[in-house]
Amino acid sequence: MVSINKLKNNKNKIKLGLYIMIIFIIVVILSFIIYYRNNILPVSINNPKDISLEIPVGSSPNKIAAILKEKGLIRNELIFKIALKKNNDEDKLKAGYFTLNTGMSLKEIIAEISKGGENKNVQIFTIPEGYELRHISEKLSDEGLVDKDEFLKLTSDKKYFEDKFSFLKELNEGQSLEGFLFPSTYEVYTNSNEKQIIEKMLLQFERIYKKDIKENMNKMDLSLNEIVTLASIIEREAKRDDERELISAVFLNRLKIDKPLESCATVQYALGERKEVLDSKDTEIQSEYNTYIHTGLPPAPIATPGKKSLVAAVNPADVDYLYFRTKEDGTGAHTFTRTYEEHLNADPNK
Repeated sequence: MVSINKLKNNKNKIKLGLYIMIIFIIVVILSFIIYYRNNILPVSINNPKDISLEIPVGSSPNKIAAILKEKGLIRNELIFKIALKKNNDEDKLKAGYFTLNTGMSLKEIIAEISKGGENKNVQIFTIPEGYELRHISEKLSDEGLVDKDEFLKLTSDKKYFEDKFSFLKELNEGQSLEGFLFPSTYEVYTNSNEKQIIEKMLLQFERIYKKDIKENMNKMDLSLNEIVTLASIIEREAKRDDERELISAVFLNRLKIDKPLESCATVQYALGERKEVLDSKDTEIQSEYNTYIHTGLPPAPIATPGKKSLVAAVNPADVDYLYFRTKEDGTGAHTFTRTYEEHLNADPNK
């Protein structure tokens, strides 16, 4: 039989071990905090020097950290990357020629690079949310950045880029890049070719996908293609950010009961034009993109969704709505209802 004293000794040893572990953890945390604070300070406060450098277009945070460390502008590459992630500044850094100073703190350096540097060889373009490939090709062609036919050829089939972007392997054979050229503002060299511009946009989609979509896909019974397709419909239907998750829920609820989505946006895509008002003939068009006559999602995205629509697609609101209609108050808001009768009787002005 184990003596009481022995049991007490064992308990005391366990307590002592826990205390030591807690103290160790506290020491480690405090040490890291001190280390972090020291490494975000300027490299040289007493004898600051101006340093010129170039951050090439397409540079990753890792590449930028290496450049800054090589130039003697930051103390530690890892701390620089942690600071970026901590403040969500990873996607804000811009290319160009900069003159920075060794007397600048890490925060000041990040803020300066986020403004963008001088570079006469760089051209900036913006792709809005909800654009289709045809719109993107026209815009880039008008701005003198691409040959429209070459751009459309390269985006017509994922095969041209799937060796470099693994997420494209999840799409259907022969599928185009519709929906996967992420809408954003980009900087490219003026002599960039179509392939380089497309890769830059795919890279931005990949970043958003890995950061905000991939983990949440586990709770969805949908493939990547289906999620982006749903997000593209949300993008085209939603006019307000506060309704994206509600619209996502409506379409997902319809999918669950095998009810046609009846999205006007999909019909517009099938028509090849964005008519303000659809008539009954339009909703009868024979197309696999017509969600009035076909159940389920269309075979592929109908436009390029932004981050908010992508996030809404994998984070639907917890509601049982099956219908929504536009309010006639000029706000772009919708009225959401559960039954067809409620939908028909919904006051468009409330």
